[in-house]
Order: sequence, then C-alpha cells, then structure tokens
Amino acid sequence: MISGFGWAALALLFGYLALFFWGSALAAQAAGRPVWLFARATGRDRLAAIGFRAAFAFAFFGPLLWLAVPALHKVDPLWTEGRAVLLGLVGVFVAGLGAMVAFAAQMSMGSSWRVGVVGGETGDLVSGGLYRFSRNPTFVGQAALLAGVAMAVPSFPTILAPVLFLWSASAQVRSEEAALRMAIGPDYDRYAASVPRWIGRKSRAAE
Repeated sequence: MISGFGWAALALLFGYLALFFWGSALAAQAAGRPVWLFARATGRDRLAAIGFRAAFAFAFFGPLLWLAVPALHKVDPLWTEGRAVLLGLVGVFVAGLGAMVAFAAQMSMGSSWRVGVVGGETGDLVSGGLYRFSRNPTFVGQAALLAGVAMAVPSFPTILAPVLFLWSASAQVRSEEAALRMAIGPDYDRYAASVPRWIGRKSRAAE
C-alpha cells in the first residue's frame, strides 16, 4: 500500500508538472517563439532530454505500477507498504519545498525560460531572486521534489528517478553554460564566477 503521505507526495508531483507545462506555455507566449527545445537536441543533450522524461515517469508511474502489480513490489526491498510514516512526512515536506522552488525559479525566468538547450536559442541572463544563490534553481527544486517523492514512496523506480534526473541535469547544464557563454560573453562569466552552479553562497572565485 501507499501511505497518505505517499499519495500527498504524488499529488504534489502531479500538480507541479501541471504548473510546469502551464508556465512553459506562458513563457512561449511571452517570447513569441517555442521554448520546448528537446525535440531539436542532439547527442548528449538528447540523452539528457530522455533522462528527464524517464525520471519523472519513474517517480509518478512507478509507485502506481508497483501498487497495481503486487508481484513487483513484493520483490522490491525498498517498498515499505506505507509503514515508514516519519520518512513519508519528511518526504512530503521536501517534495513541497522543491516544487515551490522549481516553479518560482521557472516563472522568474519570464520569456528567457527554455526547456532544453540549442545554440542560438538562449534568452537574456536572469541573475536576481533565486538566481542569486544558484545558477540552476529550477533543477535544484526539481531534484528535491523527486527526492521527496522517493522518501515518501520508497521503491526502486522512485529511488532511480532522482539519480537519473541528476545525471540528466548535469549533462544539460554543461551544454547550457557553453551556449550562454557564447551568447552573453563576459557578463555570464562574471555571473558564473560569483554564483554556484547548484546552490550556496556567492563567492569571488569561479567554480
């Protein structure tokens, strides 16, 4: 079974995804161009795009499949049958916080928001708000959301989800940074030198 906290975490994940697509549609309208670039990704970026999709699919559909097919969760040593109540409570808190951070960061990008990376398709540099503490707060929030779901509904697919997500995010960030340096130049270099790639305090030295 899935505990009440587990269902709450899955509801948070579903709600976040709905907001993510809604926010992306608003950004596309504001920019006057498509912001969904995954279809044009190549090489490592295409693998990252697949990884992102798979991570969220594992996190949401994995527990439902385990619940629908008992033979699967019976052989999963991570499945708790909803008995890890404290872990579930912490998971819901982490998932909720992650969802809020991810969506707030996405919306603060405005028309600069992009889903994926393609050379020549970068927006303006955004360095205020959450972007003062992380160059990629959306990814930080999404990773926390998936980690929270994994805590609230422990299982092989939900544990795999944040691992796969972090690999995909790391791969895409490398490409994004190269594209931003080419498009923005010294301004991005100065920003990257003072704000961590993931999360932390400003520093004077680059990573």
